[in-house]
Amino acid sequence: MLKQTPLYNLHLELTAKMVGFAGYSMPVQYKGIIQEHHHCRNHAGFFDISHMGQCLILGDNAAHELEKLTPSIFSNLKLGEQKYSVLTNTDGGIIDDIMVTRVVDGLMLVVNAACKDKDFAHLNKHLTIKELPEQALIALQGIQSATVMQKFSPAAASLRFMHACTTDINGIPCHISRSGYTGEDGFEISVANQNVEALARLLLADDEVEAIGLGARDTLRLEAGLCLYGHELNESITPVEAGLKWVIKSAGGFLGAEKILAQCQHGTDKIRAGLIVESKIPVRDGCLITDSDNNPVGHVTSGSFSPCLGKPIAMAMLNRDSASIGNTLYATVREQIVPLLVTRLPFIPHRYQR
Repeated sequence: MLKQTPLYNLHLELTAKMVGFAGYSMPVQYKGIIQEHHHCRNHAGFFDISHMGQCLILGDNAAHELEKLTPSIFSNLKLGEQKYSVLTNTDGGIIDDIMVTRVVDGLMLVVNAACKDKDFAHLNKHLTIKELPEQALIALQGIQSATVMQKFSPAAASLRFMHACTTDINGIPCHISRSGYTGEDGFEISVANQNVEALARLLLADDEVEAIGLGARDTLRLEAGLCLYGHELNESITPVEAGLKWVIKSAGGFLGAEKILAQCQHGTDKIRAGLIVESKIPVRDGCLITDSDNNPVGHVTSGSFSPCLGKPIAMAMLNRDSASIGNTLYATVREQIVPLLVTRLPFIPHRYQR
């Protein structure tokens, strides 16, 4: 049986189309994916992301302990600072990608919904965590999100990208970070389950804010060139292959370090790349990619129509020698040859508040 977030009844009230996702009944759309996508880009979108996992790593050694499980450094994080990173396995593959924030008692982690059970089990093998099932998580994303937030919490509205604070909105205690998964400026808000519906209604009452479903969340993150676990990331893909070399700050001592650091020095055989689809036919994840001689050179990891570009786009895992910007590759979709142009990521420039 599918689980429900604390906002399930609100989604039904808003006439959302509900689907199963990561074991939860979640809204895929309300008014339509393309309309919701453009609303987030041009105004502000409200997202229920309460299906994701939240936990604390407590104590003075929290950062040093987590550094044994990721290629990033957290011991230099100041209170309220946040980092994106990945949990790695002994072979250098990615167990999950995570958000890590320095809080008063240690570190706060947000992990993916589909991975949270295995993540929490993995973390508990190596350190002590406190799961936060009593906390919901929502996001406010889009070019007008800071204007909306200013009405409710000037402290949160003044945050820089990848910084967080504890504040309140209309008397509701919240932990708010300036971060998100759309490529737009925005905020993620951790709030107690019993308060999240009141907070959601407050935000949705603003003329700039509309509810956005999982469908538009996926097209938004794809345009922004952001990875999705199970597509661009999995336990056989290293952070170097995933194009996340920038998270690797450690000189060693973490799981998978030997392979990952060797790839940092010598390169990899495959790499994540962006593709513009030179056709009206979208290419979907798993689609084989070939060169002009029909040699396999990779596969699509995510593909969809880009509402902002007005054409299909995709991300792919490609052989490095085929991943040069401007290179033309091919996919076969329903017996039609579809040309693909290798392009830089992201497809749409990020608009984070630096």
